[in-house]
Amino acid sequence: MTKLQIRIIDGDEIIDREMNDDELALTTNLRAEQKQLLEIEKAKAQAKAELLERLGITADEAKLLLA
Repeated sequence: MTKLQIRIIDGDEIIDREMNDDELALTTNLRAEQKQLLEIEKAKAQAKAELLERLGITADEAKLLLA
């Protein structure tokens, strides 16, 4: 399996190389963290939509009530 590539730009010099094990682990961990944060945001948005529906109001009406 080919590792991910990394591009390093230093002034006029451009270096393309495979990520080392540490860089690959960091990238993998960051991607997993981003995926988890996205899932949390989706769950929050879904909960908000369900609450607004139960209350029978729109998001704009909720903003007016909370202002």
